[in-house]
Amino acid sequence: MKKILLKIALCALLLLAICSMARAQAPAFRVLAFYSTDVETDHVDFAMQAMKFYSKLAAEKHFVFDTTSNWGDLNDGKLKNYQVVVWLNEFPHNQVQRTAFEKFMENGGGWLGFHVSGYNDKTTKWPWFVAFLGATFYDNNWPPLPAKMIVDDNTHPATMRLPKAYVAPICEWYGWKPNPRDNKDIKVLVTLDPSNYPLGKKDVIRSGDIPVVWTNTKYKMLYMNMGHGDKNFDSDIQNRMFEDALMWAGTKK
Repeated sequence: MKKILLKIALCALLLLAICSMARAQAPAFRVLAFYSTDVETDHVDFAMQAMKFYSKLAAEKHFVFDTTSNWGDLNDGKLKNYQVVVWLNEFPHNQVQRTAFEKFMENGGGWLGFHVSGYNDKTTKWPWFVAFLGATFYDNNWPPLPAKMIVDDNTHPATMRLPKAYVAPICEWYGWKPNPRDNKDIKVLVTLDPSNYPLGKKDVIRSGDIPVVWTNTKYKMLYMNMGHGDKNFDSDIQNRMFEDALMWAGTKK
């Protein structure tokens, strides 16, 4: 009888160990990052660096970071395997892809968008996305330049490790009209410091309140204006936000 009980106990311990190992090996969450190679060279450069940065982070933090340049993968069947979608340097252009993304976000998915992924104007004709982003592109500086940032909110998980102000590496900065800050669902996290003005040489931003990083509080989303060129990951300070933003997007509500 004692031998039988001992065998049962050993089997139970073995089963417990196997379950523990399975839990330890299971990824924390799964990310699918979209990018394009037939877009502006500086946007491709950013995507290449971002994929390298996040692949390294995935290995350290034990989540899956898959990438694709096939925007046709933005469909219900593919997205059901992921908790987070990232747009590195492009955005969907047809209604099938748009509808799949809308359903993904409305059902609690996470999203990070960089730079041109948030571009929209009167030709976009995607009202859902305009409301989702809470802003429409208005202007930009040129050439790309480093700029001082004001961190509006250090309570959000994406910005809690940032100082109250820092200098972001070289990038092209977008202005928005309407201003996302005027949208009741938008929480601005980082703003372009007015001390930067006038910002640019060919195209100059001379004034205005310009949010740079924000979230729509109705969704698990974060937009970051960074994403032009190959210098965006040169700041250890800013990299904290890049890291923490994705980890936040991957956590359950």
